[in-house]
Amino acid sequence: MDLQINQNFVDEIRERIEAEKFLLNEPMKEHTTFKIGGPADYLIFPSSIDEVAFIFRSLRKYDIPFVILGNGSNVLVLDRGIRGAVIKFDSPMSFIKRNDARITAGAGALLQDVSNFAVKNSLSGMEFACGIPGSIGGAVFMNAGAYDGEMKSIVEGVRAVSPKGEVTEFEVDDLDFSYRHSVFQKNGYAVCEVELKLIPGDKKNIEEKVAGFTKRRESKQPLEMPSAGSTFKRPEGYYAGTLIEQTGLKGFAVGGAEISVKHAGFVVNTGGATAKDVLELIRQVQQRVFEKNGVRLFPEVRILGEAE
Repeated sequence: MDLQINQNFVDEIRERIEAEKFLLNEPMKEHTTFKIGGPADYLIFPSSIDEVAFIFRSLRKYDIPFVILGNGSNVLVLDRGIRGAVIKFDSPMSFIKRNDARITAGAGALLQDVSNFAVKNSLSGMEFACGIPGSIGGAVFMNAGAYDGEMKSIVEGVRAVSPKGEVTEFEVDDLDFSYRHSVFQKNGYAVCEVELKLIPGDKKNIEEKVAGFTKRRESKQPLEMPSAGSTFKRPEGYYAGTLIEQTGLKGFAVGGAEISVKHAGFVVNTGGATAKDVLELIRQVQQRVFEKNGVRLFPEVRILGEAE
């Protein structure tokens, strides 16, 4: 891979961002749940919305491309890595605050932590998210969902930063939510803060619902192995995992990438998997499922970075 370091950009960022929050040539396998991915030219962890706006203005000034990451749980970074910058939301942009039946969360807050906070405060509506391995910002970006719940049902507003470095408020009608889709997949804005509107409820009932979802998830999904979560979008009228299992592909592997023997909807990293392995596995699954069932599968995982 050909690293592209702009020293003027580096100097400008270092004047504002702490050294440990600004990394060069950083392997992305250390920052994704798949444990796969080559180096990013720049990896930056902003500490506030103002810092995000500053970073974006600098990126624009030096014409440097960028991608946004939350928990790195729904992405496959390619083996040559990412040219340009990765903006990753971590602490301290992981705050969670309550105002009556509303919760405001920083983009880096983990869904599980926000869900647990809602339970402790006897607020219902977020139980479905208790086991989704992502951040609140990434969940809004993807309109994440599970167990018949989706982010679009609880998001009331979003504070985001435009590629020009402008802080913008989005109301729910602006978000263009649909299945695994939001406006942020098209407009390049970075989700920084999310306001959720929940419903006061009985704490015991909420706890029981969360416990039920957690038990189902732990019994059926390969949470003990590195993965990017569900690999394929749900085709209309079908379940991807069921189609893959019916095609006889549970345990099918390419290199270190394998269709989970626990849940066929997941590709897992059994150790040392490359992005090339994963892409070839996805291609073969798509081909074989279509040949057997006439159904086309499309990846739900975001694929980022430079191809071979």
